[in-house]
Formats: sequence, C-alpha cells, structure tokens
Amino acid sequence: MSEGEAADARDIPDASARKPWRFAPEKRLRKAGRLLLETGLATWLILLAAWSLIAPHYPPSFFPGPLQTLLGGKEILLDGTLAKFSLISLERVFSGWLLGISIGAPLGVLIGRVRLLRQLIEPFVDFFRFIPAIAFLTLFIMWFGVGEKSKIILILYATCFVVIINTASGVLGIDPNRVQAARTLGASEWQILRHVVIPECVPYVFTGVRLGLGSAFTAIVAAEMLAAKEGVGYLVFTSRLYFRTDWILVGIVTLGLLGYFSDRLLRLFGKTALRRYRIADARGEFGK
Repeated sequence: MSEGEAADARDIPDASARKPWRFAPEKRLRKAGRLLLETGLATWLILLAAWSLIAPHYPPSFFPGPLQTLLGGKEILLDGTLAKFSLISLERVFSGWLLGISIGAPLGVLIGRVRLLRQLIEPFVDFFRFIPAIAFLTLFIMWFGVGEKSKIILILYATCFVVIINTASGVLGIDPNRVQAARTLGASEWQILRHVVIPECVPYVFTGVRLGLGSAFTAIVAAEMLAAKEGVGYLVFTSRLYFRTDWILVGIVTLGLLGYFSDRLLRLFGKTALRRYRIADARGEFGK
C-alpha cells in the first residue's frame, strides 16, 4: 500500500469505533409523561381507568361503566335534550353570577375602605355567609315564584358573599404606607381608590369571582332539582324516576365539564385582560 493510500485509509472512520445506535424509549416516555401531566390528561386517564375497573363489579342499573354512560349520553344528545338543558343551566348560572359580582365587588371595596360601614355590615355578612343558598330556596320560590327570578336570585346569593369577603380582604391587606404616600402627593380619595386600592385588590376580587362561580354551579343544581322543569340539575334529579343511572352520570359529568371549561375560560381572561395585575393563568404561571 502506498503512502497516499495509507493516508486515505486513516481518514475513513473505523466502523467498530462508532457508537451503536440506540432507541431511547425512556426519554420519549418521560416526554410523553410530562405532556400528560401538563395538559391534565393524566388525571382524566387515571379516573377513566379506575371507573372502568370498578364498574364491572356492579350491575349497569346501579353503576354503569364508561361505555354504558357514553351510550346513554348519546341518546339525550341526539334528541337535543342535553344541549338544551346545558344552555339553560349556563344562562341561569352566568346571570346570577354576574349580578353577584356586580354587587359583591363594589360592596367589598366599600367595606374595606370605610370603617363605619365595615362595622355595620360585617356581622351581617358573617352571619349569612354560613347559611347555604339552598336553605332559602323555599322562601325565594314563595317570594319570587317558580320562574327564573327565584333561581337567579339564589345564585346571586350564593355568589355575592364570596366576592364580598375576598374583595374586602384584598382592600384591608393594602399597605397603609402606599395610601399615605398617595395622600402626601396630593391624591384625592377617588384617585387613591382608582390608582392604589383597585389595582392592589384585583387579584383578590378575581379569586372571589372564581370561587363564586363554583358556588353558582352548586346553587343551580339545587334550584333545578327542586323548582325547575329544565336544566342539567332537573335531568339528574328526574332520571331516577326512569332508573336511568347512566343519564344521572351524564348529567354529573356535564356539570363538571361546564364548570371546568368555564373556569378555564375565566383564567384565560385573567391572564390576557388582567395581565398587568399579575393574575395567574390555567397552569398557575403569571402572565408575562
């Protein structure tokens, strides 16, 4: 072999020295696991697996499995009942919830800022917030009838106190030095309220709004079970008369999904529209 051929041979990499190609399933599994956890799919898969394992031990009329529930949901979905009842329940929930926010948030700010008003209203709030909304359902039906008004007022009641307490807590938690500094610079009470108090208590108000949404869904189920002819709560309550446990589970799952996606949309709104107030998004991260 000549010197040139020997040099060319040295330039060719030795095949025996190459690292063998390896399939790395561990890395892909870790990546898939992170994706499942971040998207929340892992939780749903675990619940679905547990449901599928437990259901075969009971008759379908007592505890139907995922497939039986899906088939039952298909029945009331195709005839339009599920969609109609879901929209009716959402309309009631959002009507009472928005009214509760519009009353609770300003009242919470006033309670937090005006000491005399706080001393007068705080005992009233502390008393009624421990009385569940369903306790007033009969009275509201007697006072406002069995129509939509009684249900919306019931949801308003369930939402209002949560928003009041969180808002007032946010106002009371403001550093007094910031308020005093604003006064020293010549700010009026309205300017202090607009530029110091409200920006500082927005995260507390937002938390109260989210908690109030959960209370609103709880109240609508009770109201529709006892005083309605339409709605998801009515579907859950009356399905027992036909021994349709699958419909009951469909109604429960529907309520959970409606609340879940409503809260996700609310968090998305907080992240985008209220970014300057550092409202956390759906993953618990602060908007940037």
